[in-house]
Amino acid sequence: MLLVADGVGGAAAGEIASASTAFALSSAAITRDDPDLTGFLAEVLELAHRQLRDDAEIHPERRGMSTTVTAIMTDGASCAMAHVGDSRAYLLRDGYLTQLSHDHTLVQRLIDTGELTPEEALSYPYRSVVLQAIDDRQPAVPDLIELELLIGDRLLICSDGLSDLVDDQLIADLLYTRDLDDAAIALIAAALDRGGRDNITCVIGEVEAGPLIRRHGHFVGACCPDNLIDPTPVRLGVSAG
Repeated sequence: MLLVADGVGGAAAGEIASASTAFALSSAAITRDDPDLTGFLAEVLELAHRQLRDDAEIHPERRGMSTTVTAIMTDGASCAMAHVGDSRAYLLRDGYLTQLSHDHTLVQRLIDTGELTPEEALSYPYRSVVLQAIDDRQPAVPDLIELELLIGDRLLICSDGLSDLVDDQLIADLLYTRDLDDAAIALIAAALDRGGRDNITCVIGEVEAGPLIRRHGHFVGACCPDNLIDPTPVRLGVSAG
């Protein structure tokens, strides 16, 4: 699984919401045996919402906490994406970049309805307003998409701290010409060179032939034990109910 969860700025305890949501998804994925990838992702995001809701009742100072989440998961034969908020997922195929996710933001809604052009959106004063997130108030309605991937495809998931500052052409160029680690470093450096005014996170994966490899993976950023609502691994249908 590749995922980015970015705590929504201006809200309480965004680091708690993002770390706990990321942990719920990743820990559940390790023990997953459900063949329905999109159904699995929806179920875990619902569980993450319930964790935030229950925690906010115990800790009133955390009320209003929320996070974006964009996650891509495979079982070795099929692949699916779940997306809520304004982090992004991109596909690089044969040097061409495609945005897989659709921003759940006020500015994107205005673009969709024709009230703003993409050029006008760059300076729109409320461009940071997120319309949907994993939060403690109500369940999100995630975009759930089955992905058709090919050997050699590269996937990038990033926070808006990258996509707001680095244009698609430069993202494509850096993804295409470098290995995965160097590409991640170069993308973050490009965002920092342009101001780096927000959290900058990116995760890159590449589709390869061969059997499914299960790795423990890496937690970075706010995803540390102190920020987890429940550090117990999620086992859907067993401990999660």
